[in-house]
Amino acid sequence: MNAPWLLARFAQAAIAAAAVADVFRVLALRAHGLHPTNASLNESGFRSMVFVNLLAAAAVVFLVWFSRCRRNARVLSPGAASQPGVWAVVAWLIPVVNLWVPRELVLEVHRASSLGTAETGRDEVLVNVWWAAWAGHTAIGMATRFGGGTWMPHLVVTEALNLAAAVLAVFVIQRITALQSAALRTASPTPVAAP
Repeated sequence: MNAPWLLARFAQAAIAAAAVADVFRVLALRAHGLHPTNASLNESGFRSMVFVNLLAAAAVVFLVWFSRCRRNARVLSPGAASQPGVWAVVAWLIPVVNLWVPRELVLEVHRASSLGTAETGRDEVLVNVWWAAWAGHTAIGMATRFGGGTWMPHLVVTEALNLAAAVLAVFVIQRITALQSAALRTASPTPVAAP
């Protein structure tokens, strides 16, 4: 069993691409809101479509990476990942539940992967700050959309949190994968040369 480095790289790239696409989407929507024309409508529609596709790809790759890490966590620390395996995916998709349960699942995987390291507290701060940025982006974004406004300070804060959450997600993926790589290397027996 190996750490999912290839999946980690794909997830990191997809998350970064989706975050950048979201910024361009919001700029196009804002431009259309200020000066509505058919061209600006087409441009914002195209950018929104690109963003949705990149976001879907990022979500799928991230969930595949996370499922693999969760399986590894069960090998590294049996009983650490207490919920059923399917819950690791479904919890991200249920509205309201996805605002707190996935954070706990990520922390479980992180704890199981970091057994024996001295930096557990710092790493948990990384997960918590990432989660706060993501939840803040989601909450402010929903409030702006349902409030019917595109108030510029809200858009700026939302996109800043979006970019911060994306950067922090890249670091979380990197850290968990690195911890699992080190833990799996020490957990697996080293081959002994034949006499």
